[in-house]
Amino acid sequence: MRVAWRRLVQRLRQLRLVEEGTAAVEFALILPIMLLVYIGSVEASALISMDRRVQSVAGTLGDLVARADTTISAAALTDYFRAAEGIMTPYPADGLRQVVTQVAVDDAGNATVVWSRQYVDGEYGVGTERLLGDPYELADAMDTIARGNFVIVAEATNSYLPMYGFVFEQPIRLYRENFFVPRFGGSITVN
Repeated sequence: MRVAWRRLVQRLRQLRLVEEGTAAVEFALILPIMLLVYIGSVEASALISMDRRVQSVAGTLGDLVARADTTISAAALTDYFRAAEGIMTPYPADGLRQVVTQVAVDDAGNATVVWSRQYVDGEYGVGTERLLGDPYELADAMDTIARGNFVIVAEATNSYLPMYGFVFEQPIRLYRENFFVPRFGGSITVN
């Protein structure tokens, strides 16, 4: 038994001097952290990219509507919604909600909804949470610019579903809102 014990102690002393396996052990310890950082950065970059696309959808939609002279047809508005939906490529447009609203701002700075249309999952519809005559909260800077005029408000909402679910586990709601003053001044009506 003493011989076996001496051999074990001798082997442990030799093991202490051997450094060949150190790199493998260190790599095994750091690998999970490296993978988590890598997957997290991939998730974060995809989330940021999708958020930029939601921003582009809202901006494009509002800009197209604000370019109308005095009237815009429901068919043209539907085409604008569909075109803006294409901006989401390569990300899925399922669940993309687009709302365009015209807001009248009086000389005192009170903003009210004139009309509002939405496009959700490929369906054009009248009726959003914004009803005719409802007050609309504008930022102070936009309120100052638009007094006595109209404002086109374009909103886009979508959810980012994480690819792997290691870093972000729940869907993340992305929302963007853009404001435009009609280019030709005055009200734009929807037929």
